[in-house]
Amino acid sequence: MIPTIVLAILGGGAVLFYFGVRNKVIFINDWFLDDSNIRGVDVSSYQGTVDFNRLAEQGIRFAYIKATEGSSYQDSRFADNWVNAANTNVLSGAYHFFSFDSAGKTQAENFVNTIGDDLSGRLIPAVDIELYGDWQKTLPKKDDVVRELSDFLATIEDTYATRPLIYARDDFYETYLRDDFGGYPRWVRNVYYPTKLDNKDAWTIWQYNDRGLLDGYNGDEKYIDLDVIESEDGLEGIKY
Repeated sequence: MIPTIVLAILGGGAVLFYFGVRNKVIFINDWFLDDSNIRGVDVSSYQGTVDFNRLAEQGIRFAYIKATEGSSYQDSRFADNWVNAANTNVLSGAYHFFSFDSAGKTQAENFVNTIGDDLSGRLIPAVDIELYGDWQKTLPKKDDVVRELSDFLATIEDTYATRPLIYARDDFYETYLRDDFGGYPRWVRNVYYPTKLDNKDAWTIWQYNDRGLLDGYNGDEKYIDLDVIESEDGLEGIKY
């Protein structure tokens, strides 16, 4: 029989471990990556000036760069990031942050007008759709989300002749997207435990850490989002 004191120590350790993971002090996702995985980042104006060569020296192979948000906003660092990344060995793609406050078609036009229609040597486009601001309390209607996102995607596909990645958290995906957009490549987010343990739908990119610390950027945000693709084949699959 295991002594009570040992059980208490083990139980206390398990509790500390759990809260360490939940509070992002312990990052267990790193333990599940291996040398076959392709490391990447996603960046925006929060990271300030990004040195993509310096990121490459730390094993970063790809980067998704925020281009636009809603129907009129362009990220202030996009133009520089887009040009600078192209002159390195880091493969780059652009992403749009989807708004529930404007029409999907005009959002797509904002994205296309910002990044242009030539994606040679880039990665396929991506759209980040998640709850934000007051929409976290007053949830959007599913029919509205499906309609506007469909319009956004249709314009992107007509322009680039490819299906873009959809970035969404699992709870949002299950509620709003699975029924209508299950055929799109997924960019999943799970910063607490390995997505591969969910045993759910296949994913293309996994954002596994939202508190990464790397050299090579100087913005007000000290952290950088870290992403991974399982293999070289996966990376090839999202090249434009």
